[in-house]
Amino acid sequence: MTIEGHCDERGTREYNLALGERRAAAARDYLLAQGVDPARIRVISYGKERPVAAGSNETSWSKNRRAATVLN
Repeated sequence: MTIEGHCDERGTREYNLALGERRAAAARDYLLAQGVDPARIRVISYGKERPVAAGSNETSWSKNRRAATVLN
């Protein structure tokens, strides 16, 4: 599985990539604590590059701040 870290549009590219990485790593750490094999988990950060909601308002920003789990 892949855990994708995403951010809203605010912040620099570098900051958001690091934040997305931390967000995805937190989800990974939870799954590891539940007994998931670490070899089955990949973490990637997309920062603000793949928003799910367009707009520059709190509603859009909150939807774009997320960790998504993709089963591959």
